[in-house]
Amino acid sequence: MNLMHRKLCSSEKWAAAVAEVLPDWLARFELGDDVLEIGPGFGATTRVLVDAVPQLTALEIDPASNRLLQEKYGDRADIVKGSGAEMPFEDGRFSGVVCFSMLHHVPTAALQDRIFAEAFRVLRPGGTYCGVDSQLSFGFRLLHMGDTMNVLDADTLPGRLAAAGLARVRVGVERKRLEFSAVKPS
Repeated sequence: MNLMHRKLCSSEKWAAAVAEVLPDWLARFELGDDVLEIGPGFGATTRVLVDAVPQLTALEIDPASNRLLQEKYGDRADIVKGSGAEMPFEDGRFSGVVCFSMLHHVPTAALQDRIFAEAFRVLRPGGTYCGVDSQLSFGFRLLHMGDTMNVLDADTLPGRLAAAGLARVRVGVERKRLEFSAVKPS
């Protein structure tokens, strides 16, 4: 992330905005008793999730963000350093998997697809995988100058999630925000 992006994502203003909208969004899904968050970054979403789900594991690849998450939430969540494309968890461990505004930081569609496949692998049968990511806009492009920005295509995402094995796929775009959900078949 560039400096401007880091400042925004680590700000209290961003955390407050997330805290305002995320609880209602989460209420739309049955995530179960053991939830994995992929790529929480600075932890604005983690701050909401630790109070919203019974058991939370956060998987973060960036060492500095991992340390920050450990300091802030290590007594309330399991903070694990690792990649969403190669998760260090056993098959079928989680009742729910979530990711928020991180998939556009994954440099290739092939790596994004690997994350989808890994989410499928670590989900229990009947478990939900859901998330949100931004769509292309002028402001979003400016925020990512010098950063990786690989925006998800809402038209191809359903097929990509289905190719990973997920079913009941739903994808929608509203106000330059892509939302998705899918279920691992029972």
